[in-house]
Amino acid sequence: MGTEMMPVRPEERGLAGDSGSGECAAPLGLYVHVPFCAVTCDFCAFYQKRPEKGDFRRFVDGIRRELDLVSPDRPPSTVFWGGGTPGLLPPEFIRELGEIIGGLRGGVPEEWTVELTPESVRDGRLEALREIGVNRVSLGVQTFDTRLLEIIGRRSSREAVVKAYSKLREFGFDNVNLDLMFAFPGQTLEEWEGDLREAAELGSEHLSTYCLTFEEDTALWVKLSRGEVALDEDKEIAFFGKAEEVLEGAGLFKYETSNYCRSGRECLHNLHTWRMSEWIGLGPAAASQYRGRRCANPAGLEEWLAGLDDGRRGSEDRVELTRELLAADSLIFGLRLRHGVDLAALEERFPGTVSPALRGYFCRLEGEGLAGGADEDRLWLTRRGRLVADRIGSDILEYFD
Repeated sequence: MGTEMMPVRPEERGLAGDSGSGECAAPLGLYVHVPFCAVTCDFCAFYQKRPEKGDFRRFVDGIRRELDLVSPDRPPSTVFWGGGTPGLLPPEFIRELGEIIGGLRGGVPEEWTVELTPESVRDGRLEALREIGVNRVSLGVQTFDTRLLEIIGRRSSREAVVKAYSKLREFGFDNVNLDLMFAFPGQTLEEWEGDLREAAELGSEHLSTYCLTFEEDTALWVKLSRGEVALDEDKEIAFFGKAEEVLEGAGLFKYETSNYCRSGRECLHNLHTWRMSEWIGLGPAAASQYRGRRCANPAGLEEWLAGLDDGRRGSEDRVELTRELLAADSLIFGLRLRHGVDLAALEERFPGTVSPALRGYFCRLEGEGLAGGADEDRLWLTRRGRLVADRIGSDILEYFD
């Protein structure tokens, strides 16, 4: 998902909240980007680095300083540690980072997620995570197939995944997400179905299924540019449909284009983000949407720390949050949710958003079998519509130019 701070002007308060009234009742997310990885996967475009001596200490101290600069106006309702590989942090730094966040949260957040790789699941780390209040783990599986793992540069195996999952249960984690990817070069539909069935049989509360993307400056992008691998859109669509068929048949409800869960186990942190609430991003490359602005921290440990030395952060990609921008994004991301968008609530939050021209576009979508509810208070995408959600999102943006 799975995100500055300059002094806030009075007129900016509440822009990202549910009511726009300036009250602090809206959910606040806190994201911490832990940039350390032992190995760079071929598909990964997120900022990460191999940790060197002293890096953990400097990183945790930096998070403490950054929080002092932000001075959040309310405790976070959700916390998410992503990366990178947060599981590379030694137990003592996990505890210290947890204490830093604990000092401002005003009680245990409703949801606290940490991303782990199978190889990073160790007793000492799990003990530390439990102690600080983490109640949700996202395990980066990608695939159970060793051959496919090798293609994307992952040093893992089916056995490592199953062992890590069992260890999480042993330590009492009862809300576990498994991250899966599809459309690997050379992957068959049967192999993808095998991954889905194995994941469902493990019994996790949540599954995320992402199409493998070829991001610039990654090893996979280089292979694509050389013609060593190729894109196959028809196969991607078939894989997408197979996920719905298998996972919903196994009792996992599809609540967002790429995410499935058992009853009541949606990822709250991501839901708040998709609904355009506020979130604070800490750490190098972390993005924020807070106090009327979007911005990102520098994508480098040294650059991020240098900014903190100067008493500044969030210096990149700074965007003022207008009502038009938030309304458009609320529509685009809301339509990725299975229940769609409450148009009446959107209009109340952002008056004038649902214009006659936009209503006309919604009616055209419905006529093409891509959406439903165009003449009602809730607009949602059909299965066919979800396949072209990105294109629909681009179309919607034109109505806000």
